[in-house]
Amino acid sequence: MTQITTLEELRELYSTPHPLAMAKDIKHIDQHTRTFIENSRLFFLSSTNQDGFLDISPRGGDTGFVKVLDDKTLAFPDSPGNNRLDTLTNLITNPKVGLLFIVSGVEDVVRVKGTASIHIDDEIRDLCLDGKTKPKLVVKVTIDSLLFHCPKALMKSKIWNNESFVEREFLPSLLKIIQDQQVEKEQRDN
Repeated sequence: MTQITTLEELRELYSTPHPLAMAKDIKHIDQHTRTFIENSRLFFLSSTNQDGFLDISPRGGDTGFVKVLDDKTLAFPDSPGNNRLDTLTNLITNPKVGLLFIVSGVEDVVRVKGTASIHIDDEIRDLCLDGKTKPKLVVKVTIDSLLFHCPKALMKSKIWNNESFVEREFLPSLLKIIQDQQVEKEQRDN
């Protein structure tokens, strides 16, 4: 199997991108991005741990749970979870993040690159409620760049088509999955 190891080898396989595709990366939150983010109920947050491994975590809430504070800053509450604090720990050691916003039924996505910070001030916590609850903390992201991403992946997946919805029956509950994984882990470790 031949492995691609250089940018030149990689570029030989693909056409030069259209100039508009290259220019769509902007350095601020414009009116369209603001509207998209304010209507998003779900985004994915990528971070990097201290060993350099990437991590990604879904974040969700009611429409508007992510607040656009100004044209360079957004903020969102940290919702209670499993208390592992993987993402928050990553943000302390490496604040560079990526966010991928989706809006149910819309095939476009918004990609954001930025620098995150963690805040516990009452004022920001009151602004970024987790539903009706004041969160323990709020994550702010200063925008380095963003863009509307090509909808091709969502179009190909047909993720928003009712016919593509899958019933859970093919997979056990999350609790059962974790229990089975622990049993298998113990067997492999012995």
